[in-house]
Amino acid sequence: MAITDLYNAEFMDHVAHPDYKYEMEDPTCSHEGVNPSCGDELTFSIRLADDGTIEEAAFTGHGCAISQASADIMSDLMVGKTPEEAISLCKLFKGMITGEETDEEKLGELEDATILKDISHMPARVKCAELAWRTLEEMLEERTKDRD
Repeated sequence: MAITDLYNAEFMDHVAHPDYKYEMEDPTCSHEGVNPSCGDELTFSIRLADDGTIEEAAFTGHGCAISQASADIMSDLMVGKTPEEAISLCKLFKGMITGEETDEEKLGELEDATILKDISHMPARVKCAELAWRTLEEMLEERTKDRD
């Protein structure tokens, strides 16, 4: 895979014009994530609707194009999902970018995030791509533990 295959128009649009990169007012919960290997940092926030689904998702922070695009793509995917569905999607994404999950039908659940699947061929960039996903998964799992 050539690096230019990843940096296509769709990917670059998420980098240049992220829809979900802003500071959310009064989030239900927020969590900070750091990728110490390259210095990417983000704070991910969600607001839950009355029915328990993710009503709004947003992130702030800085990092490479891969971490920023991945966070924006993930935010879009999570709106309307339950926390359990979101955790499941985070695990599926991790499987995709580590090359452990290759079932195209299953990966279809990730919608636009599948544009990042070739990261599996760039091991040094996996942590960049998974930063937002890992941060959301940690936040939701902690929230679930706190409520039990």
